[in-house]
Amino acid sequence: MDAIVKTKNATGAAPPGIIKRVGVIGAGQMGNGIAHVCALAGYDVLLNDLKKDAVEKALDSIKRNMVRQVSRGLITEADMTGAVGRIRYAPALEDLGDCDIVIEAATEDESIKRKIFVDLKGKTRPDAILASNTSSISITRLASTTVSPERFIGIHFMNPVPVMQLVELIRGIATEDDTFATSRKFVESLGKQTAVSEDFPAFIVNRILLPMINEAIYTLYEGVGSVEAIDKAMRLGANHPMGPLELADFIGLDTCLSVMQVLYEGLADSKYRPCPLLVKYVEAGWLGRKTQRGFYDYRGDKPVPTR
Repeated sequence: MDAIVKTKNATGAAPPGIIKRVGVIGAGQMGNGIAHVCALAGYDVLLNDLKKDAVEKALDSIKRNMVRQVSRGLITEADMTGAVGRIRYAPALEDLGDCDIVIEAATEDESIKRKIFVDLKGKTRPDAILASNTSSISITRLASTTVSPERFIGIHFMNPVPVMQLVELIRGIATEDDTFATSRKFVESLGKQTAVSEDFPAFIVNRILLPMINEAIYTLYEGVGSVEAIDKAMRLGANHPMGPLELADFIGLDTCLSVMQVLYEGLADSKYRPCPLLVKYVEAGWLGRKTQRGFYDYRGDKPVPTR
């Protein structure tokens, strides 16, 4: 789908309601996926991260994923070349000053996200939209750290971003209608579909998905079934494309724990208590695929259950 029409006003900035240049903070799995789809849609993308090598790895990952898309006939070589050329490294937050929208895609830790938005003060245009890709944290609270909460919104992409079609849009209490409408048009211009969620802990998808994963971990913890049995049961018995423990490893066990903690603390209901086994795995640094060990060990030729 084509990007929103890009025209300029006398100042050289995009007119109100028009997105031309996108800033992405965080070059991890989610950040590089967001940069990927934005560049393919025709947007100029500035990718910021604390570490330059993280951006270099992100660009390598984006190229590999686009090569895969070309091989499947989803995009052309010209699409790939043009998109890669539209992504640039932004070493400092000041480099995002000409962006029409800045999307934070840092780790799922509220203190880190709040610091990013505090540090952004005075570095972006007053009319720029600020967005968080948080999967669970209050948009209203994050917005309160900014100069213009009315220009703040939650834009939660699903993982992996280039593949998944859904994006959750979450309005904070101060989010203005124009911010919401522009953000929705922007997301739709990426070829995505939107689901609008109220600003409650974990929103819609993770409010449903993560307790299921947590319950699967409890099922393992209590000895009801093995890793292999639990995943097979949900793949073949519920027609899930991926078992819940395999999915937890894909998401990242630290992220799973963070979301469950947000649910548990935000809703004060014992049914959201993180499973002690999930806590233990995170404390051990066994976070799933990204650390090569979680509920499966990925260091060999094929994943092997760790319990």
